[in-house]
Amino acid sequence: MQSEYTFRHKHILGIRQLDVDDINHIIYTARSFKEIGNRPIKKVPTLRGKTIVNFFFEPSTRTRVSFEIAGKRMSGDTFNISASSSSATKGETLIDTAKNLQAMSPDIIIIRHSCSGAPNLLAKHVQASVINAGDGTHEHPSQGLLDIMTIMEHKGSLEGLKIAIVGDIAHSRVAGSDMIGFTRLGAKVYLAGPATFMPVGVEQFGVHVCKSVREAVEDADVVMALRIQMERQKDPLIPSLREYASFYGINSDLLKNAKEDVLVMHPGPINRGVEMNPDVADGKRSVILDQVTNGVAVRMALLYLVLGGDKGEVAQGA
Repeated sequence: MQSEYTFRHKHILGIRQLDVDDINHIIYTARSFKEIGNRPIKKVPTLRGKTIVNFFFEPSTRTRVSFEIAGKRMSGDTFNISASSSSATKGETLIDTAKNLQAMSPDIIIIRHSCSGAPNLLAKHVQASVINAGDGTHEHPSQGLLDIMTIMEHKGSLEGLKIAIVGDIAHSRVAGSDMIGFTRLGAKVYLAGPATFMPVGVEQFGVHVCKSVREAVEDADVVMALRIQMERQKDPLIPSLREYASFYGINSDLLKNAKEDVLVMHPGPINRGVEMNPDVADGKRSVILDQVTNGVAVRMALLYLVLGGDKGEVAQGA
């Protein structure tokens, strides 16, 4: 990474705000933090004295826990708030909640919310850095970055790769971040899924919409399956899960059409036997658990960078 580069983002609200240098610098920083997870004592003083609030309005396992682990591994003081235990249940608005949180002087607020744009709104009303942990059907930037890091580890670069994304594109914030990030780094992205799961005008992202899963997977370097976001659908958009699995599920026979060294990915949680068969999820080409491991490293990097780590404002300990 060139020495003159400086990370200039106070908030991480989406991949869209990041250019190629930003993305590469985040991945470079994440790699430097990753080895901390292999130490006997997984602790450095990098964020000592910093306060991090995880504010999750939606259920989460991987994202919430990895942000919490990321903060604690760098000695930050991490606090978790869920919507069910917050004053939101009493009718308090997001802005009022944000102002009250800010009055307690946190350094970073990490938010997951069912409404697209909620992190952007929050960022306008607090002095703390805001990190988007997933908002509605908009973006999930840390997931997009960890997906990029995982592919880079195995392929070296995304330039020229064919990446197939299969499933519920319309309701997936992961797809939103991945499409932007993958294409920005030079990959060719091919989408497949039921017409009811395909956003109108998705081609504006520079991606290709395929007529079949086989077309998307043909000679692919990476195949990513997405979970069906039933909680975001007012009415059923597919006849049945069995039919979906039959036409769009990732199985071993389908993967024979991809490249021999294809990577299989999924942001989780997996509905086994629906989006992906167990033998594929647990197979030799699966890097799903690598994604989870890299999630901690990427989130450590984001916490470090938004607090000015590049400018020496955070005590270095890694």
